[in-house]
Amino acid sequence: MLNQKSHFVFTILAIFLVLPLSYSVSAHIPLRRHLLSHESDHYAVIFDAGSTGSRVHVFRFNQKLELLPIGNNVEFFMATNPGLSSYAEDPKAAANSLEPLLEGAEGAVRDLVKNESNFYSKDQWITILDGTQEGSYMWVAINYLLGNLGKSYESTTATIDLGGGSVQMAYAISKEQYENAPQNGDGEPYVQKKHLMSTDYDLYVHSYLNYGQLAGRAEIFKASRNGSNPCALEGYDGYYTYGGVSYKVKPPKGGTSWRKCKNLTKQALRVKAKCIHKNCTFNGVWNGGGGAGLNTVHASSFFYDIGAQVGIVDKKFPSAIAKPIQYLNAAKVACQTNVADIKTVFPNTQDRDVPYLCIDLIYEYTLLVDGFGLNPYKDITVIHDVPYKNYLVGAAWPLGCAIDLVSSTSNKTISVASA
Repeated sequence: MLNQKSHFVFTILAIFLVLPLSYSVSAHIPLRRHLLSHESDHYAVIFDAGSTGSRVHVFRFNQKLELLPIGNNVEFFMATNPGLSSYAEDPKAAANSLEPLLEGAEGAVRDLVKNESNFYSKDQWITILDGTQEGSYMWVAINYLLGNLGKSYESTTATIDLGGGSVQMAYAISKEQYENAPQNGDGEPYVQKKHLMSTDYDLYVHSYLNYGQLAGRAEIFKASRNGSNPCALEGYDGYYTYGGVSYKVKPPKGGTSWRKCKNLTKQALRVKAKCIHKNCTFNGVWNGGGGAGLNTVHASSFFYDIGAQVGIVDKKFPSAIAKPIQYLNAAKVACQTNVADIKTVFPNTQDRDVPYLCIDLIYEYTLLVDGFGLNPYKDITVIHDVPYKNYLVGAAWPLGCAIDLVSSTSNKTISVASA
């Protein structure tokens, strides 16, 4: 069973708005100059201060909620490293690490917002983002970019976002399913109500903490006996570190086995956990009931990254149609290859992932098929970016958050005057 407290990955979410404004300050920052020249447009600034890095996203919308360009792209983006978790013992250094982003987009944490920002903000917009919010925002972002929002729920796509620490699934369900939806083990609802593009949606969303790609490795290696693991590649003898804990990684005397690795992965996912609802995914989690909202699936993050390393995805393209079985087929090849020869067989494999290619591919297949119940031969879209007009927009949750924000405030008049 996964230890839900073994590793805490957090994101501090700060949201700011630029709606029709009245400013009297000089526009000495290029972004601010651009903002001031388009006062009739709506802007959302998403400040993502995460554990591994801090990022700021600025999106511009017209009155119809169409995404508009900022300079040469449809998103202003900046990032700094390391993340806030590196400054756990030094809060002042954590604040200083955000200064480049403050200069670029006037983003700040709560106290700085009140004193130094020209953006409209609320204290409650600066918070720790939970996985469920992240999953719902990803669904909003992908369906917005695909042009699905405003249509019936049957026309939307499901999203599965495989991060390092957690994985999120979201898809729209029927009114009947919503009315019969249970609550999760913490008493929280599985379904969120969304009003987007003049359309109401009942969105099933769940975030599986500690079931992300990197966390999954740790759990499977944790289950090793006598310091060996059937998912470890032949010729490898080392350690895998996650959440401050190191795990011994080496193959057993009998060698690497994709079948034994798959069985161990199913145990880590707890696919046979007690299900108190009619249907579950894994670890006893209600699956949402299925339906038309699951007819199409877009899978992102590590599904694309690992897929690109083994040829399932061509990195020259922002997305690809793939089947879960392709991950298993690639795993069978990887699992029987010596660690020294992996890059000969899969030349695009990143060095840091070489020792774990067998386990990663097995995990992704098992997650999709045994976990989420997808048919091994079902076509899914593995995605990194989404074509939008003449641009490529990253498949990520901040855009969904911005759309949620602007949708809820676009009919309000907010005037902010700078001193």
